[in-house]
Amino acid sequence: MEKFQEDVKKLLLYVGGKENIQAVSHCVTRMRFVLEKPELADVAAIESLPSAKGTFTQSGQFQVIIGNEVSEFYNAFTAYAGIEGVSKDSLKSSAKSNQTVLQQMMGALGEIFAPLIPALICGGLILGFRNIIGEIAMFDGQTLAQASQFWNGVYSFLWLIGEAVFHMLPVGIVWSITKKMGTTQILGIILGLTLVSPQLLNGFQVAGTEASAIPVWDFGFTQIQMIGYQGQVIAAMMAGFVLVYLEKFFRKHCPAVISMIVVPFCSLIPAVVIAHTLVGPVGWTIGNAIADIVYTGLTSSFGVLFAAVFGLIYAPIVMTGLHHMTNAIDTTLTNMFGGTILWPMIALSNIAQGSSVLAMAVLQKKDEKAQQINIPALISCYLGVTEPALFGVNLKYGFPLICGMIGSAAAAVISVGCGVQAFSIGVGGLPGIISIKSQFWLAFLAAMAAAIIIPFVLTLLVGKKKLQQKEAAVIVSAEEESFHSPMSGIYMPMEEVEDQAFASKAMGDGFAVELQDTRVLAPFSGTIMVAFPTGHAYGIKADNGKEVLIHIGMDTVELNGEGFHPHVKAGDVVKQGDVLVDVELDVIKRKGKSLVSPVVFTDGTAITLEKQHEKIAAGDAHIITYK
Repeated sequence: MEKFQEDVKKLLLYVGGKENIQAVSHCVTRMRFVLEKPELADVAAIESLPSAKGTFTQSGQFQVIIGNEVSEFYNAFTAYAGIEGVSKDSLKSSAKSNQTVLQQMMGALGEIFAPLIPALICGGLILGFRNIIGEIAMFDGQTLAQASQFWNGVYSFLWLIGEAVFHMLPVGIVWSITKKMGTTQILGIILGLTLVSPQLLNGFQVAGTEASAIPVWDFGFTQIQMIGYQGQVIAAMMAGFVLVYLEKFFRKHCPAVISMIVVPFCSLIPAVVIAHTLVGPVGWTIGNAIADIVYTGLTSSFGVLFAAVFGLIYAPIVMTGLHHMTNAIDTTLTNMFGGTILWPMIALSNIAQGSSVLAMAVLQKKDEKAQQINIPALISCYLGVTEPALFGVNLKYGFPLICGMIGSAAAAVISVGCGVQAFSIGVGGLPGIISIKSQFWLAFLAAMAAAIIIPFVLTLLVGKKKLQQKEAAVIVSAEEESFHSPMSGIYMPMEEVEDQAFASKAMGDGFAVELQDTRVLAPFSGTIMVAFPTGHAYGIKADNGKEVLIHIGMDTVELNGEGFHPHVKAGDVVKQGDVLVDVELDVIKRKGKSLVSPVVFTDGTAITLEKQHEKIAAGDAHIITYK
């Protein structure tokens, strides 16, 4: 864990300190924070850390991409910060306070579908494989299933899984809702089974059945049609929430001594009745209407325009978390029309963003740190997981994201223009072709080529110009600018600072100044990476890579900004000698705080002091030399 100690210390500072952390957890690649004041997190400074591959905020959580070593990093962070981590469920609960109603709705939808996606992907791959062996003529006009009894048996047997995934989907949906909402999961499974019971007319056969031929339950005073909801998404979701809220109501009002009998009975029976008489038909109508609108839009004369817009904006939609709604639409399209036109565009968007990262990997082939981010992000993106690429590379630089969006739009136009359909949601990225119906393979390959070539070429062309300009700026900065004192006062070695966090040089080498003047200046030109709202600390990064943290006084964070008058904020570009902050020395003295102000080189630069215990002025040069 020692290799992360420096980054851990800086990350705690950059997220606003321990007091700004409401909860922290981690997943496979990311640190996940719920912050009391998200605006205090210094994104630019965090992204400059060697261990950080990027940052983003989603579902009320501030997330820092670390990579495969996140577990070790997390342990080092919580140990250093003295914070006890929480489970991801607890973190999500805490994060809701930072979310809008729409974000909470999309988050809930995502959490409902997340456990189902592996089954949907598996089902899509199975249908794709069945298509290969049962629908494509390979031997003298015969399919593999027609030519071989063994493959015919495989073709028939695999439908057992395909039917379970897509026809019985309501069972999984209602179970997932009860799981997410913390109610009795077996009741959810039973309700789902009542929606797909073999006693009912299969939902896929309703459209071709005369109304008079549909069986009914006859109660004398009324009749209820015995219609199944195989493959229905909205209807199953609505039924699931009815059961959840009924159970919560009766559990709250029922005495504990009889709850085991009363709660299940009074929850399940009304839920089944309401599902088959009210929310089922309503949900069916809503789901079909949404699917009809999307399908009609994509197959109309304006379909390519719709495709261009969707392809262009899908990556930004992913960054907001709103992309979860496409799962429900895709699944409904699959069950209504035997395939989905929407999902191929999603796979192509993943490929396009990955191609932008590929171009960045070529442009930055000599930048070892950048490649540590580029290569894993590229691989995961081409396999359908886009967040590391979006937040760690493309959004960070800006132009790769836009180039990927343009390529995605062009690929989507080709896909929809050729009517490409997938069997279902499949593996994202390059392996996505497995889930595409075989008659559309050539068209999808053409769309894939566009999704690879266009973003790659555009990013390469734009990136060469932008990165060359940046390199030139670094060279000029490194050659023309020396370090100047940011403050006036008595100049002293860092070891003499009372605060051991500074004196031990745990954050980096440096020196200190006992402040005697009100004005603090930029020691070199660069970008403000850290500017605490309290005005007492500033981090600056020069174009040549040098980083310095200026901390004015000791324990001055406790003044909550009193006595400090900042002139800059995080993200500002400053020139050497620009005023960072004006300080009221008398206020700090009156509050009993020390004016000893550390200046720390947080990039690891080692220095030699040219003077000690002498008075220096802000703007003085030649006070240090780099080792």
